[in-house]
Order: sequence, then structure tokens, then C-alpha cells
Amino acid sequence: MKLQNLPTKTAFASMRKTIHSAASAELFNCPQGVSNVRRNGEELMSKLLDRKWTLTSPDTKINRISVSATKGKQGDGPFGNISFSNNTRPCLGDNMILEDQDRCFYVVRDDLLHPLINGNKARKLDGLFPLLEEHAVTDVVTCGGCQSAHATAVAVSCAERGINSHLLLRGEQPEILTGYNLISTIYGNVEYIPRSLYANRIEMLTSHAKLVAGSNGYVLCCNDIFDESFSTQTSGASTAVQMNAHRGADECPRKVVIVNEGAGDAVALLGIFRLVQYLSQDHLLGKKRAVKLVVDAGTGTTAVGLGLGAICLGLPWEVTAIMLADTIDRYRKHEKHLISEFKRLFGFLLINRLNEVDGGIVKWVERYRPRRFGNVSEGEIKTCQQIAQLTGILVDPVYTLSAWQMATLLSDKELKGDANVVMLHTGGTLGMFGLAQRYKSDFRLLKDGISDLKNVSLVKSACFSWCRELSETITLKRNDTKIGEVIYDRLDDLKQLPSDVVRTRVCMQFPNVHVPPFQK
Repeated sequence: MKLQNLPTKTAFASMRKTIHSAASAELFNCPQGVSNVRRNGEELMSKLLDRKWTLTSPDTKINRISVSATKGKQGDGPFGNISFSNNTRPCLGDNMILEDQDRCFYVVRDDLLHPLINGNKARKLDGLFPLLEEHAVTDVVTCGGCQSAHATAVAVSCAERGINSHLLLRGEQPEILTGYNLISTIYGNVEYIPRSLYANRIEMLTSHAKLVAGSNGYVLCCNDIFDESFSTQTSGASTAVQMNAHRGADECPRKVVIVNEGAGDAVALLGIFRLVQYLSQDHLLGKKRAVKLVVDAGTGTTAVGLGLGAICLGLPWEVTAIMLADTIDRYRKHEKHLISEFKRLFGFLLINRLNEVDGGIVKWVERYRPRRFGNVSEGEIKTCQQIAQLTGILVDPVYTLSAWQMATLLSDKELKGDANVVMLHTGGTLGMFGLAQRYKSDFRLLKDGISDLKNVSLVKSACFSWCRELSETITLKRNDTKIGEVIYDRLDDLKQLPSDVVRTRVCMQFPNVHVPPFQK
């Protein structure tokens, strides 16, 4: 295995310094420099985005969600008596002002970009895969959780282009493959990694990439080929010639690229910039009106990309990211890292925008009910069903429900002011299948026809007491500690179910045990 030595960037660095000086002089010496900032930003962004892309078009649908109060109904949860309706063909551009008299928010439907790939994953990979093809990459190694949407996105994207994908998934193989795990297994080469080894991701990825590359292959990281591509592009070298030279060799070695967990590299920002440029068109969200842009945050890369894109284009947009997987300090650290990487790569192009920026471009906030990442709170599955039935839009309780809740909150006229509230729907449909395995009782509520979340609350305390008394009775009177402990251990699941369902479950699991009728 060889670590590929990339072409020297001395000439590129020199050119960067020259343009850096010229751009600064033009901006600060020209009397009209300040008034030309937005125009210059648009021109420079266009140059930055003048490249090949994975998605044939940056287009995406935008829906308008009306928020209204349901008279005479008081519900539980974050929405209470709030109801929603969806306009799939809203008036945009200047006409948004007329429609925004009522309480509403907009949803960017990136969940519809691909049948198997999440919207934010498709955006982050938008600028990457053309580079992989141009550099004749044969294999991609990445990692993620057992139900990783990122791993699925990489596996499907690689398969569509004849590239081998190697997916290192944390933990043990589930008994039944479903959701993202199933699709990753079908499209890619999956290996399950013990949590102790997975904790050191860099070492794990590098070691596996070397194994895939073999003794004659090459191992690169995303930013390596990104740097090389950008330097050869600007210095006039032909990437196509390099690519054909690789493919024309009699014995082509394996060329392996490591993609970090969640695709949290600088190259991922390009596809998000492309989305920002598309949305800022005058007939869509426009460039002049304030926008409160809401997105759920896993790694936080999408949120940082939205914030940087808005700054580069001079847009009056505020990005709010709901923290789901980490602490605010780590999100801010990742934000600063991405900004630093972006400055290193493109600062000479966009110097007038980035001189004062090193962080603080994203507003990081807690979700409605903070919890350990991946957990689902009581009633959230039912809330997702409610939203789907009212609007035709599916959100999931781990990611996109948090953004929907925040957008609903910000849509209040006192909070949004003169701004448009816009939620970026990042996808997550396949994640519901994985959750159905973990939270069986919550999903049974859908099947059992519980139409009001308050019905669950009414039986919860009584059902809990009944289960506890049953376990104690079995333990004491039958001297069967094992059965009593099993029932007691399952209280968190059982206490949320209707009484008849609980009794049926217990009877089925312990057919030889007399289960007294439940008394509410």
C-alpha cells in the first residue's frame, strides 16, 4: 500500500497570494467597493460552483405550511391544539409577503431528492463523486452507526457509479435487517465493528482502507483529492488526461478514498452552497428579505454550509440548527474547523466575506425535549403520524421532527418578525423502519388505533401500577422471581399501551400464569 504523494502546490499558493492581494486592493481602494460586495460575492460563488455535480440540477420543491389553532381541542406535546395544512404550490418571491399575513412556515423538500438517499446526504455528496470519478477512485471506505443514513448514501452513490463501497458500522448486526441497515447491506460491503474499536475512527478507517488498497494501492482522504483537483484546475492541468492515464495502465492499482463519518469534510460544503445559491434566486426566497432557516444537526456540517453560503452571497439569512448528537462546545468546534478549512481552500476567492469570520455563523439550540441521541420520547411517533396525515410530509422523531417543532415555534409572528421561516427537510424516511424495531410499543399505538395522545396518558399511571402489582404478586405468591423481573423490566414499554393490549401481551408471554383483569 502506498500513500500517494500529491503534486506540489507552490505555484497554486503563489497564485492564491496574488489574487488575495488584488481582491483586497480592489475592495478597499475602490470608492464603490462596499456597494459591489453582493455582486462580487455572487460572481465569485459562481466561479466556485462552476464544476461537475452529482445531482443533475440543484432544484428542490418548496411547500408552505399553514399553522392554525384547533378550536375546542387541547392536545398534549409540543403542538398542543395546533393543526397544519400544506400548500404544495405556494406563491414565492415577492408574493411571499402577501401570503405571510397568516402564521406559516416553508419547507424545502430535500427529502424528495432521491428515493434512498437523505436530502442532506445528497447535498454533501453532490460535489464529491464527480471528483472520485475524475480521479479513477475504485473504492470508498466510510463508517457510521448501524442505521446510518450516511453509510446508505455512500453505498448507493458508489453502486450507481461502479465504485466499491466498504461500510464500517458500529455495534452488532441486528437479527433482522431493515431501514438504512438493509439498504447499506444490499448496496455495499458491510462490516460490523466492536464499539471499543470504533471509538478510534481515524485509526479504524485508515487501517481498513490500507487493507482494501493492498500492497500496490493508494489511500487518500476526501480533502486530498479536493486540494489536488482545485490546484490542477487553477494551474491549467488537465484532470481528464490524468484520469485517462490511470485507466490506461495495464495494471491499475486500487485507489481508495476515506470519507469521514457523516461526510463532515470541506468538500461537503460545495453542494450546500449550490443549494443556497438556488434558493436565493429572486423567484424563490430571494436575496433581500430576511430568512430564518431551520435545520436539524447531526454532525452540523449542513448548518455550517448554509451559514457560510449565506455570508458569501451577502444574504440576510439566520441559520438555526437543532443540536441532536453532541454538546454545543463540540458543535462550535466543528463549525470553526470547517470555516478554517474553507478559508484555507477558498479564502483567496472570497476574502471580502471571510476576513472577520471564524465562528458564530450558526445559532445552535436545544431541541424541544433534549435527550440522548437516537432516543424517542413518548408520543413523538404519534406526532409524526399526525403531521403526515395533515400535510402529506413525513418527518422522523430523531431528526426532522425537531426542525419541524422549531419552525412551528418561530412561525409565531412575535418571534419571526418580518422574516420568512424556512425549514430544510433533510429526509429520514428509512430511519422509521429501524425505529420500529426499537420502539415497538410506540408503533403499536398506530396499529391499535389510538387517535388521541391523551388516551395514552389516561391509562399510563393505572397501567403502571397494575403491572407493578402483577410482578410483585407473581414474585411473592408464586415464588417465581424470574417472571416477576421480566414483567417489571418491561414496564417502560407496557405502561404506554392500552390495558387490553398489556394484558394480552402478558398472557401470551406467560400462558401458565393467571393474569387478573386490569381495573382502571
